[in-house]
Amino acid sequence: MVNSKSIRLRVMQGDAIAFGPGKAALLLAIHQSGSISAAARAIGMSYRRAWLLVEAMNQCFQSPLVATATGGAKGGGAQVTPSGHEIIARYQAMQIKAEAAVAADMAYFDALMAAPDSPAAR
Repeated sequence: MVNSKSIRLRVMQGDAIAFGPGKAALLLAIHQSGSISAAARAIGMSYRRAWLLVEAMNQCFQSPLVATATGGAKGGGAQVTPSGHEIIARYQAMQIKAEAAVAADMAYFDALMAAPDSPAAR
């Protein structure tokens, strides 16, 4: 059986989620598209939600993770800052370490959990 279960690592700052899987996906999409709105569309998120997540990330860290440019003759845009790239890399490394640390426990859970499409899982 393939391990279909996963853990989701979140970095908290007080009650706020400073960084987690959704914010990592958003930063990667911003890096690829150069735009918050295009990134939001690419990952199936509303522009407003994406903007709120960018604001929250930028407030939680000492330096912004996303730099934005207001529209104009050349148009607006957004780019992931060097700090943002470092946070993505560190988060991905933390996720790998966390998954390795709990691999045996996850295998135990996986063996005991019902398949997602089985009647017992509903």
